[in-house]
Amino acid sequence: MKRREFLKTSAFIGAGAIAAPVLMGGCASGVRRPGNGEVTVSPTICDICFWKCAGLVYKDDGRPWKVVGNPNDLHSRGRLCTRGTSGLGAYEDRDRLKTPLLRVDDNGEQSFKSVTWDEALDYIAAKLQKLAADHGPEKLALFSHGSGGGHFRHLLKAFGSNSYVAPSFAQCRGAREVAFKLTYGEGIGSPDRTDMEHSRCIALIGSHLGENLHNSQVQTFATALHNKAKLITVDPRFSVAAGKSDYWLPIKPGTDIALLLAWMHVLIYEDLYDHDYVKRYSHGFSALKEHVEHFTPEWAYPITTIPAAQIRESAHVMAANAPATLVHPGRHVAWYGDDTQRLRAVAILNALLGSWGKPGGYYMQEKVNLPKYPVPEYPKITARVQDANKGKYPEAYAGVSTAMFDASIGPDALYKAWIVYGTNLPLTVPGVVGRLQEAVDSLDLLVAIDIQPAEITGYADVVLPECTYLERYDTLRNSAEKQPSLALRMPAFKPKYDTKPGWWIAKQLGERLGLGEYFPWQDYKEVLEWQLKQVGSSLAEMQKIGLKTFPRKTPLYFSEGEDIEFNTPTGKIELYSTQLAKLGFDPLPKYTVHQEPQPGYYRLNYGRAPAHTFGRTQNNKYLFEIMPENVVWVHPRVAREWGLENGRYVKLKNQDGVESNHIRVRVTERIRPDSVFLAHGFGHTAAGLRLANGRGADDTSLITNIQHDPIMGASGMRANFVTFVEEEV
Repeated sequence: MKRREFLKTSAFIGAGAIAAPVLMGGCASGVRRPGNGEVTVSPTICDICFWKCAGLVYKDDGRPWKVVGNPNDLHSRGRLCTRGTSGLGAYEDRDRLKTPLLRVDDNGEQSFKSVTWDEALDYIAAKLQKLAADHGPEKLALFSHGSGGGHFRHLLKAFGSNSYVAPSFAQCRGAREVAFKLTYGEGIGSPDRTDMEHSRCIALIGSHLGENLHNSQVQTFATALHNKAKLITVDPRFSVAAGKSDYWLPIKPGTDIALLLAWMHVLIYEDLYDHDYVKRYSHGFSALKEHVEHFTPEWAYPITTIPAAQIRESAHVMAANAPATLVHPGRHVAWYGDDTQRLRAVAILNALLGSWGKPGGYYMQEKVNLPKYPVPEYPKITARVQDANKGKYPEAYAGVSTAMFDASIGPDALYKAWIVYGTNLPLTVPGVVGRLQEAVDSLDLLVAIDIQPAEITGYADVVLPECTYLERYDTLRNSAEKQPSLALRMPAFKPKYDTKPGWWIAKQLGERLGLGEYFPWQDYKEVLEWQLKQVGSSLAEMQKIGLKTFPRKTPLYFSEGEDIEFNTPTGKIELYSTQLAKLGFDPLPKYTVHQEPQPGYYRLNYGRAPAHTFGRTQNNKYLFEIMPENVVWVHPRVAREWGLENGRYVKLKNQDGVESNHIRVRVTERIRPDSVFLAHGFGHTAAGLRLANGRGADDTSLITNIQHDPIMGASGMRANFVTFVEEEV
């Protein structure tokens, strides 16, 4: 018998039958128009995605009106994206979690019981105290995504554990951070340090700008296109960016390194690289030159299916516009298991073009030197999150989510309890079919902290409802940017229902665990006030302006001829990686052949949609109206072979026999015949989500073949293939 049956939370959030979507069009007679009463404005930091744009919340006689971008913010530039402007939908969502829930067992029948905060927190504290006494505090692990997770990381360390994992490390941008750090001694950061507004040429390698809607990045990308920058898009799908490109290279999936090596060959052997930059700043050029000698465009053509002339011509365009040529690093880069090496190739290509530290390439980030609020030192922790890797992934500087899953299974598991904050693991971590149930059955405690019901809340022992970002104070935003700045999130409304801010939940748990000295504040405003005073501001000032900029203390770009010491073993840009060589990995990227689909199967490609953030916004009534479900892109030739028509529902089945929910077909020539594509984040099964439940297909469930990057543990997810299963009418 399962120790934890998957439970529905609908009985405690007021859900009944699935309701029709709430449409926003039109203004009914007699409905009061917003803006006619007393208008008040308060600052916020958008939490609909991780870009953390500073915004302004408008209220009309105290009632919600709109959320807009802060005009002084480099993240938003005064404009929020589709999702950000729909932030009120999260606050107004009728399906929000409304009260703490506790799993109970009545004669073998498991259910959720609505409890008070004291009951829920006392239960958790008692379980964690027993965990510490029986096994040690390091047996507690935290899965987290989002800015509020910092409060629980503080709790985790105060308790005596350092096992924290953000799934985004292994599934999104971890490989690029490691690759660029191996090459330049530092990563890309977030927001990305791409200087696109000054670029004369941009090369996108599977990066869906305009669909992922990373706000300032999309705006600077649009500026570059307005300024007639050349655009090269490498993508098996005719994406939004591809539609604006001078060169669309519909590459065969899995062959990107071959194209990157061929580009390097052209730059070096046709003498198009930046001689002075490479000589002054790099290490290992002669080894690289010898390495790419035979990787000609003609060699790459049968591998990539990109004609040699196009490879050569696009390389010439990049060189002609260097150093203001940006080979974009992308964000979701966990693809085939050689992801660090592929991003190393991207980093090396940028070095040959001389773009790192130059206008139009990559600028030098800077943030505010913001002191941390004084609390006692954390207890000494001997266990590390990397222990879950069992000696694998030597360059994993953060937790690897799939390894954390494996380390939580069985009676001798490394972890005995999880706190899961703001991340829906079943729709986030690939390859968890079956393993999630094994893991949660092995745990002594699973706490889920979220704003809305999710698949993970159905597995929890305790569900704690956090209030939305529009109802709470939070940590100051202090992101590295061109201009250092601090931004404030403050409540525009009182918390709805019986929900609480994350800082309050963490403090209450800390005090019950005897860790009150780590939470000496009565209100988080005390923390904000203290920090702001250290940098010459105050909470009162920030409540008025929302965002405060500070002067830069370091240059934005390298000066002409400046000597730079990079944070690498050689002090240079490492074209040849001495660190990888020391670890026994290839010091220069190599192309390896990847698995191909069997007849009747097609590579599963997936990506973002501009209306949604991963799987977190499908129940937002405003965004649901824009995009209620995803579709599967199918090439016309494949559609003819299968007799598929536009709008028809099918199911997808992967190479391991896993079937998806039904999904509509979109027949389009914008996808290669060897691939299909669908937007990520759909196919929810949480019954409490009255709009999102059962809408579209969940790509994560179809990703059962994971190719782990041996260098840092990225979960390569594009080695999965699907076929079609006819949907019964």
